[in-house]
Amino acid sequence: MAEIQSIKNRFGIIGNSPALNYAIQVAIQVASTDLSVLIVGESGVGKESFSQIIHALSARKHNAFIAVNCGAIPEGTIDSELFGHEKGSFTGAVDSRKGYFETVSGGTIFLDEIGEMPLGTQARLLRVLETGEFIRVGSSKVQKTDVRVIAATNKDLYAAAHNGKFREDLYYRLSTVPIRVPALRDRKEDIVLLFRKFVIDFAERYKTTPVQLDDEAKNMLINYNWPGNVRELKNIAEQLSVLSTNQLITANDLQKFLPEKNINRLPVLAPSQHAGGEFTNEREILYKLFFDMKKDVTELKKMFLEILKNPSLAGNAANYTAESLQRDFALNGNGAEYAAPVLSGVAQPAALPVGQQQNQPVILPHKDEIHEHEEVEESLNIMDKEKELIIKALKKHRGKRKDAASDLGISERTLYRKLKEYDINE
Repeated sequence: MAEIQSIKNRFGIIGNSPALNYAIQVAIQVASTDLSVLIVGESGVGKESFSQIIHALSARKHNAFIAVNCGAIPEGTIDSELFGHEKGSFTGAVDSRKGYFETVSGGTIFLDEIGEMPLGTQARLLRVLETGEFIRVGSSKVQKTDVRVIAATNKDLYAAAHNGKFREDLYYRLSTVPIRVPALRDRKEDIVLLFRKFVIDFAERYKTTPVQLDDEAKNMLINYNWPGNVRELKNIAEQLSVLSTNQLITANDLQKFLPEKNINRLPVLAPSQHAGGEFTNEREILYKLFFDMKKDVTELKKMFLEILKNPSLAGNAANYTAESLQRDFALNGNGAEYAAPVLSGVAQPAALPVGQQQNQPVILPHKDEIHEHEEVEESLNIMDKEKELIIKALKKHRGKRKDAASDLGISERTLYRKLKEYDINE
C-alpha cells in the first residue's frame, strides 16, 4: 500500500477505491517487463496516467515516451505518422519523414483510442509487435525498431473483433496484460475527495477562496452518473470556482451546473431472440409499428374475401377469437378500430359443443346487404413519416436544431441536410 500511495502522490492520482488500487498495482507489476499492455476504461477516467506510470517504472524511463491519439489522425496519413514515408510516395510528400516507431525506438509509444485505427494500419502494427519490423510508406526496405506499445480504448475491442471491425489477432497480441480503469460512478467514495482537490487547485490559480458543498450538494454530487468521469467532474469544479457567487454550494446551486438528464419516455420494444436486428432509435420502432399494422389489416381483408368465396371456411374463422385479435394488435393498441370495418357483417356462430361446430350452417348476409367500405389509410411512406417527425421535433424545441437533432437521434449536420431535402422552413 505504501508503494501505491507513493505512485498516487507522484502522478497526482486521487482516490482509495479498491478497483483503482488494483489497477495501479497491476501497472506497477507489469512496468518492469516489455509486455504489451491494453488499458481499458471509459472516456475521461485517466487512462494516459497509467501509461505514464508504466513507462516511468520501466527500464525505458530515460528514453522517449510519446502519446498518439489514433482517432485524431486522418486515415490517409496515419501510416505515414506512425511508420514514416519516402519522398514522392504520395501527393505532398516533398521529403522523406521518420515515423513515431522510428523516432521513439528504445522508448514507449502510447496508442490512445486504438479502436479507431484503420484495419490496414492494424496489420502494420501487428507486424511491429511480433517482429519489431516496419516499412515506410513508399519504400521496400525493412527497418527494425525497439518500441514498447501501450494501447488504450474506451470501446469493447473483444466485440469489435468478433464483428470484424478490429483484427482479432491484434486484440490478443495487445491485451497480453489488460488494465481496467474504473469509471467514476463505480468509485463513489472518491468523488468528494477529487472535487475538493480540484476546487483547491482552481482557487490557487484564480486567487479565490475554495468553494464548499453542503451535505445535500455532496449527496447530489455522489449520486450523479458522471458520463464524462473525472474530466467532467474537473470541469464542474472549475465552473463552480469561477461562476458561483456563494461560498457554500447548495444542491440548488449545484443543479444549475449539472447537465439535465435526458429521460426517454417513449415505449421500447423488448429484445427478442428471434429478431433479425436491433432498433437503433424511436423512429425505427414507429416504422415497424406502421408496417405491422398494415400487414395485419391486409391479412384480415384476405381472410374475409376467402370466406365470401368459400363459406365452409367460416367455421375456422370463428376460432380467430377476440383474444387472438388483441394479441395480434397489441403493438398499436387500437386493434378494434382497424378490425371493425373488416369483420362487420360477418355472423359469428355461437359457441357449440365440441364435434357439432363443423356441421353447422353459416348464414351469410344478402348480396345487397354487403356494403363497400371505403378505407382512408394514412400514408406509410417512410419519407413522409421522417418529414413529419422532423417538423414535430423542431416545433417541440422551438426551432433549435441542435436539440431537435439530439431528440431525433441524428447529427445536426444530417438534420440540416434533411431540412433542405424536404424543403422544410423553420
